[in-house]
Formats: sequence, C-alpha cells, structure tokens
Amino acid sequence: MTVPAPPRTPHHPRRGGRTVQPPPSPFQAVPSPPATLRIVVADDNPVVRAGLTALLSGRDDITVVAEAADGREACEAAHAHRPDVVLLDVRMPGVDGISALPYLVGIAPVVMLTYSGEAEIVQEALRRGAGGYLVHGEFTADQLVTAVRDIRAGRPHFTPTAAGALLAQLRETATASVALPDGLGATSAIAHGEGTSGESASHPQGERPWRPFGLPPTPPPPTSAENLSQLQPDVAQSSSGWTSGRPAAPDRSRYRLSAREAEIMDLIASGMNNQQIAAACFISEKTVKNHINRIFAKLHSTSRSEAAAKWLGTAPGPDRGVG
Repeated sequence: MTVPAPPRTPHHPRRGGRTVQPPPSPFQAVPSPPATLRIVVADDNPVVRAGLTALLSGRDDITVVAEAADGREACEAAHAHRPDVVLLDVRMPGVDGISALPYLVGIAPVVMLTYSGEAEIVQEALRRGAGGYLVHGEFTADQLVTAVRDIRAGRPHFTPTAAGALLAQLRETATASVALPDGLGATSAIAHGEGTSGESASHPQGERPWRPFGLPPTPPPPTSAENLSQLQPDVAQSSSGWTSGRPAAPDRSRYRLSAREAEIMDLIASGMNNQQIAAACFISEKTVKNHINRIFAKLHSTSRSEAAAKWLGTAPGPDRGVG
C-alpha cells in the first residue's frame, strides 16, 4: 500500500541562520500618486498671473492648465480644460469677473482672488456662486494653496475683509426680514417699565422689572431726523458698481486713471503705505512712487488724504467725484 506524500511547503533557503524571503510580486498594489488639482488663473495683470502660476505649479498636487486676461478668456479656458478650480479676478477689461462668474461656476468651483474688497462686490460674488473670496495682502502663499485644495473639496475660504462683508450682509438680512414670534419681545417692554400702550406699567410692591444680568435699561431709539443724523457715522461711498439701491458711486472717469493707477489708488484709499502697495502689486516701491506722482497730478492733489477723499467721493464741493 502506497502512502501519499505530505504536501510540500515552500522552501526558503537560509543564509547565516535566517530565512531569505522571496522578492515582492510585481503584481502587488502600488499606492497611486495624489490626484492633481487643475487650475485656471484669470487676472488682467500679467505679473500677478505669472506669480500665481509659479507659486501653484511648484506644488506636487497642483498644476495650472491655463491663464486668462479677462472674463471671456477665463470662460473659454474653463470650457476647454474643465479645471478643478478657477482663480478669478474681479476688475478686468472687457468681461469682468463678476459677469463671467455665473458661467464659470457651472464648470468648476470659483474663488475670487482680487484687490477689490468692497462689501457690495463681495456680496454680489457670493450671490453669483463664488466658493471663496480672497483679498490680496490678507493671505500667505501657504494659505492660498490650502484654500485652493479646500474649495475643491467644498470648504469655502474668506479673508478678513470678505468675511466682514459676509457677516454684515447676514446681519442686515436678519434685521430686515426676521420677525419675532408672538410673545417674544414682551419681556423687554416690561423691563423698561412700558405696557402695550407705551405707558408706564405698574409692578407689585417690592418687585423690580427684570433686566438681563442687571444691565441698565436700554435708552429709547431716536425719534427725530436730528437724532438719527447724530448716530449715523460718516461712511465713504463704495467704488463698486453694484450698489443694490445705495447712493450712486462716485464717477471717476474724469480723472482718466489707467487700470494700474486706479488699482493703486484703491489701495491708497484703503490705508496702505508704499511698501504694502509694492508687495500687493508685485512691483518695486520706486514704481509705486512713480504711479502715485501721476495719480496726484491727475487728481490735482498734494497729499494721500486729499487724493483719497476725491477718489471716494467724500471731498467737499465740486471735487466729490460725482460728475
């Protein structure tokens, strides 16, 4: 009777008292490299475009597939390349960023990357679908890269100026449209010693009206135009074209500033010094000074404050900037 031999086990030769493992199979799974984020950069300033392209392309997981100088080129590039994210400037010749935004958001997430921090522009960009809003000078290179990655994943990013504009819009909307349910607000009337008719309400002897945390009663709201004018701060008019029913923006066309000069004048009006402007515009301080000299000549101004007042439309008399 033949006894079957036991199954053979793999033999691993031993070298120096240790077992030699076989080489790894070529069919084993190899971790795939991270997916590359494909970006379109749209800005009318070629220096800004080149800087952004160099910055983003230096990352292993990001590549810039196209650049655009205006909104029309941005739409054409997005249609041709189908990017993962579009970086979009606001003010560009021809078709501006706000006008191109509704088309672009149908293709890819869009983050506004701009010098324009006016509240009306920020709110309009968000209303038209922007997934983030970054104002130059308020973020670092690493923060920009993080924002691009996060916006692709659906996580919005806002720099402080844009976040402030968004918060102001939310507060304004809540104040204008939200009505308190029945019964709410009655406590505050009692706390101020008023009844439903506005007359003083009586309280049982020994009881005091309720006030949160023992705070003094809130003074009554102003009832005259004079009182209202005393409470309203002087707010400079925005340079935005999207005023949403607010007073018209000053007409600056008569100053005949170039696009770069207007950009620098906006930064001057925001309070930036020459060094900050040079960093924001990727130019030297000497170039900034040359631009400022030409701006002062066109605005017939001798100081930054005088030029800013004319530019914002707050200068007295005929120099309010309204044509």
